[in-house]
Amino acid sequence: MPLERGAPKRGFLGCRSILQFSYHYDGMQRLFSTFPNGWPGFGLLLLRLGVGIALISFGISGFFAASGEPVAVARDSIEALGAIFLIVGLWTPVAGALIALDELWIALSLYSSPPDGHWTHVFLAVLTAGVAMLGPGAWSIDARLFGRKRFDMADGSRGRKPSH
Repeated sequence: MPLERGAPKRGFLGCRSILQFSYHYDGMQRLFSTFPNGWPGFGLLLLRLGVGIALISFGISGFFAASGEPVAVARDSIEALGAIFLIVGLWTPVAGALIALDELWIALSLYSSPPDGHWTHVFLAVLTAGVAMLGPGAWSIDARLFGRKRFDMADGSRGRKPSH
C-alpha cells in the first residue's frame, strides 16, 4: 500500500502512533489559525464586548444580591473577572470555557435567579463557548501576544551574509 508524500507510516494494525500523529500535524499548533482583522475581527470585538458587559452586569448584581455565601461569591467573581478577560481579549479560550461552565452552573443551580432567568445564563454560556472556540480576533491582547508576526526584509538580503 503506497503512502502519500508526507503522510506518516502506519504502525500496528494500521494505526498511527502518538509521535507520528503529533509530527504529522505539527504538534504545537495554535488554538486559532488566524486572528481575523477587518469586519470579522470587528464582529468578534462586538461579540466580546456584548457578552462581557452582560456578564459584568450579572456579576455585580449577584454580588449585591448574594447573602455572603462563599459559593455565590465565587460564582459571581468568576463571572465578573472572566468578563474582563473576555473584553480585553486576554486568555480568551480559557476565560471563555471557564465562564461557559460557570454560566451552566448558575443556570442549573437551585439558588439561581427566577425560572425565566435560567435561559439567559444558558444563552450566555453558549455565547462564551462560541467566543472561546472562535478566538478573540485581531483587536485583542491575545493577538498581540500570540498572533503571527510579520517580518519585513527591507534591505533584500534574504538570508545572505552581510558584506563587510
